[in-house]
Amino acid sequence: MSLDVAELVAQSADEVVTHSYVRDVTLPSGRTLALVTLDNDRDHRRPTTLGPVTLVEFRETMDRLRERAAAGEIQAIGVTGKPYFLAAGADLSKVSTISSKAAAKKMAQLGHEALGKLHDAGVPTFVFVNGLALGGGMEIALNADYRTVDASAPALGFPEVFLGIIPGWGGAWLLPNLIGIENALKVIVENPLRNNRTLKAKEALDLGIVDAMFGSAMFLEDSLRWADGVLGGTVKVDRPNVPGKVERAVKWDAAIAIARKTLEARIGTVAKAPYAALDLLAGAKKRTREAGFEAEDEALAELAAGDQGRASFYAFDLVQKRAKHPAGAPSPDLARKITKVGIVGAGLMASQFALLFVRKLRVPVVITDIDQERVDKGVAGIRASIDEMQEKGRISRDESNRLKALISGTTDLADFADADWVIEAVFEELGVKQEVFRNVEQVVSAECILATNTSSLSVTAIGSVLENPQRLLGFHFFNPVAVMPLVEVVNTAATDDETLSTAMVVAKTLGKNAVITADAPGFVVNRILAKLLGEAMHAVETGTPFEVVDRATAPFGLPMTPFELLELVGLKVGAHVLDTHHAAFPERFFESEGLHRLADYGKIFDRDAKGKRKGFDKKAVSLAAGPGTPLTEEQLQTRIEDGLADEIGRMLDDGVVGAPEDIDLCLILGAGWPFQMGGVTPYLDRVGASERVRGRTFHEPAIRGVA
Repeated sequence: MSLDVAELVAQSADEVVTHSYVRDVTLPSGRTLALVTLDNDRDHRRPTTLGPVTLVEFRETMDRLRERAAAGEIQAIGVTGKPYFLAAGADLSKVSTISSKAAAKKMAQLGHEALGKLHDAGVPTFVFVNGLALGGGMEIALNADYRTVDASAPALGFPEVFLGIIPGWGGAWLLPNLIGIENALKVIVENPLRNNRTLKAKEALDLGIVDAMFGSAMFLEDSLRWADGVLGGTVKVDRPNVPGKVERAVKWDAAIAIARKTLEARIGTVAKAPYAALDLLAGAKKRTREAGFEAEDEALAELAAGDQGRASFYAFDLVQKRAKHPAGAPSPDLARKITKVGIVGAGLMASQFALLFVRKLRVPVVITDIDQERVDKGVAGIRASIDEMQEKGRISRDESNRLKALISGTTDLADFADADWVIEAVFEELGVKQEVFRNVEQVVSAECILATNTSSLSVTAIGSVLENPQRLLGFHFFNPVAVMPLVEVVNTAATDDETLSTAMVVAKTLGKNAVITADAPGFVVNRILAKLLGEAMHAVETGTPFEVVDRATAPFGLPMTPFELLELVGLKVGAHVLDTHHAAFPERFFESEGLHRLADYGKIFDRDAKGKRKGFDKKAVSLAAGPGTPLTEEQLQTRIEDGLADEIGRMLDDGVVGAPEDIDLCLILGAGWPFQMGGVTPYLDRVGASERVRGRTFHEPAIRGVA
């Protein structure tokens, strides 16, 4: 008897349904395979997803095919997808609207019931992974008896832990019992927490997730022939990573224990999803398939209907929708064409810019600096990075040669004369940047866009020396440039629409998500981090131990503590950022003499030879610590939360960005604010800081994770 999901279906009237289209295929042996193609009837850019209506249709399709199998009409069932996609996973727009734990559990049960029919079809089942397969898409494959993959499939994996949930349609039980516990831990827990890393087709084959790999040109035909061989016994399927008795008796529990300790050291214990996944993977050693699936139902329901699940869906929606349609962006039709890029500076940041621009824009990029030695070193470093990409197989030899030919260096700004875009990466000092742009403006055309990468200086002040300040804006990257997805595009009162439009188009071409901000101190990310770091330094300089600060900020779920962040960005940089904000808002931002002393000393932590922190450096503690009454963890946590709520409220009132969603997007993409926290504003709503400080919340209850 099928699960009653009428209520779920009724709530999904606007679902983009992925249909199950069936056709019979006669295999070379004469056997008949019923091939199910998953297709949402949209253009190839729209991934297929799995919502309630989709799952019900798939369930009904499989029931009909089971009847045909019992009647001897078909000897096998295969499933594949429309071009480039098997399935991108569950339709999170539907999952995020689930109103209760009971409804969330029913969604989990529906997924198990529908996909599980591939395991109990009466004939062998195959899934031909012809493209992207994530989350539920991977679980379609795992529920079948056999799997092939297209060699060009761009991404396979389980992003659920990154999204604040767990693989809940069989993945947490099926995968470890297919490829072993250590491999499953890597795919389900480790990879998602490493910027949501996915697998390539060859990696999936090597792990044993799929049984065979074929090229794109004849992928389906080759997969069908292979399936025919499996059915006829001429093709043997070897799965070397299936766990045996020794792994289950010895390695399994040890691997889980090590993973748990690693997680606690790396991300703390605030995030629930990674630990729920660990518990499921641990239980998969002894649980039956049915019991494993029931455990997944409970875990998924708990997470999906809980605060962190709802916050994660909010964050996912920001990244998938708002980031792709930036608020306040002019029409892209106004953008000017970029045919050459000039970069002022030849150091590390400038070299990262050059590599990104030449790879993505495929136009000549010229760097400049004060002497030829610096220029030559910069150009050599960029070309070496291109060689490294070729060695790793990321680009071909021809591509490497083309990119290197587009890179050049000069000490003469006159070589920027035909550039359409010039960006600086020089010392963070107003006078230095003003001098750079004053000189650049004398040699470039009137249409050339000028961009500053300043992280805290006034873009308006930088442009005050220009004859045409309307073509200047801020274009603030985050380090490392190749990895961090955010660019803050700083729109001054003088910046014209053509300049802003060009910047937004360039950011998109570079593969970055751009958020438009007003020209205010610190823009978004650095202003909020300056508030957090300033409060941390204020606490230690007025008597609160470093360890208490660490524990007080742990509930935010940030990827690192304030003091780890300070060492990462550089103590001198951190001191400069706090100074800038204190100068702008002396009544709200702390002037930290202790941080300047730490910057002169050079470190906060004792570290071992591998760079792992062992504890706080005693001299660093003595340099920063000051007299006063220490705060408790709870007092400091509340102080920081209220300070953030106040500052963000002021930023919104002053129009730094148009909505709290933009602030959250900036922090998720630019500061690694965890998905399961949903950005900072839903968190501040949940803990009551918004109402304590502002008398109102930033969001409605459903968004901030309150039932």
